[in-house]
Amino acid sequence: MNAFMTMTMNRLRKSFALMAGILVFGLGENAIGADVPSVGLKAFADGFTSPIALVPFPDGDGSLLVADQVGIVSILSKSGVLLGQPFLTLSDRMTKLNQGFDERGLLGLAVHPSFSENGKIYVYYSAPLRSGAADDWDHTSRISEFTVRKDDQQRVDMNTERVILEFDEPYFNHDGGCIAFGPDGYLYIASGDGGNSNGVGRGHSKIGNSQDLSNLLGKILRIDINSGSPYAIPNDNPFSGENVRPEIFALGLRNPWRFSFDRGGARELFAADIGQTLYEEVNIITKGGNYGWNVREGNFCFDPKNPKVSPEECSDSDLRGQPFIGPIIEYKNANGFRNDPEAKGISITGGYVYRGEAIPALKGAYVFADWSVNWALPMGAVYYAVQDGAGGSWEMNDLPLKGSKGGKIQGYVTAFGEDADGEIYVLSNGLNGLSQRRGKVFKLSPM
Repeated sequence: MNAFMTMTMNRLRKSFALMAGILVFGLGENAIGADVPSVGLKAFADGFTSPIALVPFPDGDGSLLVADQVGIVSILSKSGVLLGQPFLTLSDRMTKLNQGFDERGLLGLAVHPSFSENGKIYVYYSAPLRSGAADDWDHTSRISEFTVRKDDQQRVDMNTERVILEFDEPYFNHDGGCIAFGPDGYLYIASGDGGNSNGVGRGHSKIGNSQDLSNLLGKILRIDINSGSPYAIPNDNPFSGENVRPEIFALGLRNPWRFSFDRGGARELFAADIGQTLYEEVNIITKGGNYGWNVREGNFCFDPKNPKVSPEECSDSDLRGQPFIGPIIEYKNANGFRNDPEAKGISITGGYVYRGEAIPALKGAYVFADWSVNWALPMGAVYYAVQDGAGGSWEMNDLPLKGSKGGKIQGYVTAFGEDADGEIYVLSNGLNGLSQRRGKVFKLSPM
C-alpha cells in the first residue's frame, strides 16, 4: 500500500471513529425513551475525607467496608451507621500525602473470597520509596495482605501485614490502585503509567511504560495469591519470556481509575481509563489486550509532543503487531474541548454494571461518572451506558439525579461501590484535596 493510500485509510478510520463518537455523545437522557431511569441520591454516610472504595463485608449482617484515601478503612452497618473504631489504619505506613490534590494514598481494597474461613483482606497503598529505588523517584506502590484479629473480626491485626507486590513510581500521579478478585479467584490490580503527563518523563520507557512489557506500569495485573510465595502466576496469563513481567494481564492504559467485574452476563471486566487532555474512556478488558496508550488516546491518535491535537495518522497495532483495542465508551474532555456541549467532564470515574433490584430501568446498564465537570468546583456528573444488543455499541446517557442541583453531585466523584445485593453507591469528596472530612457516601435510589 503506497503512502497516499495509507494516509487515506487512516483518515477514513478517524472519520468513522468521530462519527461513532458523535452518535454516542448526542444520545442524551432520552436515548431509551420511556425507560429513562428516575433516580436520586440517598445520603448514606459521611465523615470521610476522600472515600475511594466500598465493598461488602461478609459478616452476615450486610455490613460494608469503606476505604478512605488518607489511610483508614471503616465498617458501615447496612443502614449506614459508622462503627466507632477503624477496621484498619495505614496512615503511619504510607508516604506523606499532600493536603491539597494528591493521587497517592490508600487506593484499593479487596476482601478474600474465602474471608469467612481465612479472615484476609488486601490493600493497595502508596508507601515511602523503598531502598534501592532511584533517588529522584516519588514513592513505592504496595499491595499487602492483612488478617483480622482472632478475637475480633471487626479489627485487622496490624502485625499480620504480608507484602504481596511492590513497584516504584517516578511521580506522585497516575497510580491507578483499584484491586478486586475476579470470577476466577485471582487478584486483579490496576496500575497507572508512572505519572507526569503524555506518557513521558523520568522513569518512562522509550516506548512508553504502558507499552513496555518489562515493567508493571500502565497495566492490569493478575496474580494468584493462594499459591506461591508471595504469589504465583496463573497458568493462562498471556505474557512470558525474557524481560517480560508475567503478572501482566492487559496493557496500554494511562491511569485506570476504578474497574469492576460485572456480576452478571459474561462477567466482563470494565475499566475506566483517565485521559490526557482530549478523551475519557471505558474499556472492556480482555486477556492480552492492548488499549493503545500512549500511541492512542481513546479511538484517536496521540502525539506526546502536541497532546491537544490528534494526529491524522498513527499505528493501529503495537510493536508485536497486535491491533489496539478501542473503548466501548468515549467522551470529550472539557479541558481539550472548552465550551463544547459534547464535553462531559475532565476525569472519568469507573463504576458498575447495575444488577440490583431497586431500579429496574437501570438493569444491565453500566453506571459511571466524571469526577467533576469543573476542576475548581465540586460538580460530579453521573452517566449510564446501555449496549444495543449482544455485541452492539454502547450508548452513553446523562443520568440526571432528582433533587440534585442541576442534576449534578455537589462533590467530586471519587469512586462507586456495590453491596451484596448489587445496589450501587456513589462516593465523593467535597474538596479536590485531602485537608477536610467532607467525603460522603450516597446510595443510588429510585425516585
